[in-house]
Amino acid sequence: MRIPIVLKVNGKEHSIEVKPNEILLNVLRDKLHLIGVKYGCGIGECGACTVILNGRAILSCQTLAVSAAGREITTIEGLVPEGNKELHPLQEAFIEEGAVQCGFCTPGMILSAKALVDKNPDPSNSAIKEAIRGNLCRCTGYINIIKAIKTGAEKIRERSKR
Repeated sequence: MRIPIVLKVNGKEHSIEVKPNEILLNVLRDKLHLIGVKYGCGIGECGACTVILNGRAILSCQTLAVSAAGREITTIEGLVPEGNKELHPLQEAFIEEGAVQCGFCTPGMILSAKALVDKNPDPSNSAIKEAIRGNLCRCTGYINIIKAIKTGAEKIRERSKR
């Protein structure tokens, strides 16, 4: 049995059919070819599959695709408008602060950070730690990631003043 749904991903609507038990992660990767969403652990422990759903960071490996129908989904591919060659300020900051090594955790980490900064434009270190607590990084440690989120938030605040 398949259920027709409409997913609003990165500002575009996609009419697709899904199985009732199909997870959002697989739909994004396999049907919509958004490979920035990573399959890590499959049990909601690593955060590699993090996307933003209606402004909130969620684990797409723990979310049924049917439950996301009609809601706004943002993946790492949707952080900047299509055709824009600039990076999002958080992406820039991750590069500048050396918060990226292998890059596997980076999309989920950045999306968790974006959901935080959208609600709290000047987050404390403890707020940042809380926001990314479900995102595991095996390469960089977290010091540079926290610095990158602080720098990215500052860049966003500066750009909003323009």
